[in-house]
Amino acid sequence: MVTPEEIAEEVFRKTRPGILLTTKVADKVNTMVIGWGHLGTIWNRRVFVAYVRSSRFTFELLAKNPEFCVSVPREEHLTPGILRVAGHESGRNEDKIAKLGLTLVEPEVVSVPAIAEVPLTLECRLLYRQEMELDKFPADIREKYYPEGVDPTDSTRDGSVHTAFYGEVVSSYVVES
Repeated sequence: MVTPEEIAEEVFRKTRPGILLTTKVADKVNTMVIGWGHLGTIWNRRVFVAYVRSSRFTFELLAKNPEFCVSVPREEHLTPGILRVAGHESGRNEDKIAKLGLTLVEPEVVSVPAIAEVPLTLECRLLYRQEMELDKFPADIREKYYPEGVDPTDSTRDGSVHTAFYGEVVSSYVVES
């Protein structure tokens, strides 16, 4: 067991270039790369805030099961293979976990499994969600991250808005191999 406070700096360093956000509904487990996130305290609770575009399969899964796991690599960053598959391919069309050969680990509290190969794990239960309001952003941010008329299959800038998912960290640990 590790506390969020003990690993906050490590999570911060690894969020960019990417960490994994994993969801589960029934027997369907999906993971995606996220590069935006915050670990901190709000409402006197430890939380991880993840940002997910409304066009993502992960967004659909979070609507059905308000639990998720955040997985952070320990020594290195995510491999280029994980970044490519989990960051650019959709779980609607294939099983990314199987394609990447990732090992799912039984969770401690939530229904979503951890990933052995990306061992630093935050199990989260949704407290609140908020869709971002594009008209409240400065023009340069809207143009860069939410451009109009972009190909909807462009996974990095499809124009769909992000929703902030505030997950209470209900368990945090390092998966032992």
